[in-house]
Amino acid sequence: MIRVRVPLDLHAVAAGGSPAFALATPLRVKELVAFAVREAIGPRAPQDKFQRSMHRTLAGLCAGDFCVDIDGRVFTDSEAVIVCEGTVNVRFFLNRPRRAGIEFRP
Repeated sequence: MIRVRVPLDLHAVAAGGSPAFALATPLRVKELVAFAVREAIGPRAPQDKFQRSMHRTLAGLCAGDFCVDIDGRVFTDSEAVIVCEGTVNVRFFLNRPRRAGIEFRP
């Protein structure tokens, strides 16, 4: 599990809206995955390593190799939008069971 802090939506407040709207931020799944990858590899990791990790992670998600669980909701589409606030728990689950490096296919 990777715990990710969700940024506030300051545009909602700046546009004259209520500050309550800034607490609930709509984000695409790929943006939350980017926050999770950055958290996993560390903030001091080089940018090229982050880009390679993101490219492979999004390719695996699009290929259906795994799904992403965000606070109990499962997503397989990186373009899906989720409204979240504060912090979220991001988990990655393989779609195929594996054991000791051997892939089992039904």
